[in-house]
Amino acid sequence: MEQQPCSDTLDQLFGAGDLAKLAFEFAPVGIVVTENRVLRECNQRFCQMFRYTHAELVDQLFAFLYPSEEEFQNLETRGDKILSQGNPYWDERVMRRKTGELFWVRVRGHTFTPDTPLGRAVWSFADLSTQRPYLPLTRREREVYSLLGEGQTSKEIARTLNLSYRTVEVHRARLLKKMGVNNTASLFSSLGDIGGDHVVRNAPS
Repeated sequence: MEQQPCSDTLDQLFGAGDLAKLAFEFAPVGIVVTENRVLRECNQRFCQMFRYTHAELVDQLFAFLYPSEEEFQNLETRGDKILSQGNPYWDERVMRRKTGELFWVRVRGHTFTPDTPLGRAVWSFADLSTQRPYLPLTRREREVYSLLGEGQTSKEIARTLNLSYRTVEVHRARLLKKMGVNNTASLFSSLGDIGGDHVVRNAPS
């Protein structure tokens, strides 16, 4: 059960005019401030989402929230180009709760240091587990699926992941076979719809 804001806390924040802190703490999505991929601050929703206390999360490298160290490293530079241009970045990825449960999240980010995009940044995390239950895919299958959802073609995915076009097509074919579908649109319907307005690289102007 999610923790409800204490009325005394709400009254204190409203009374002090600290609406920015109120918005941060009780936002309906997880919010995190990072420095070189180290978690420097997070709100209550983020703690609830990952099942950790605030003290267990702050000043920790983000790696322990990923299914593996390899996936953490592979995501390191995915949004660098977009962030360095001053544009918000987003993707959808699998992460790990304290219980060990893997689940899909939608991540959006903005950097304060465009020259070094991951130097200092703020991120939001939305839990997609009710719309898209986690299914046991391999790391590469999750990466290929996530990039397909971003609107990338197999050739673009091959460049992003430093794989051959044929290898990407093999992973895509395995995804279709596992889900028992014949095309990418049906794949998204099986694993969770991320089509339509969500298939963008930058936030709308």
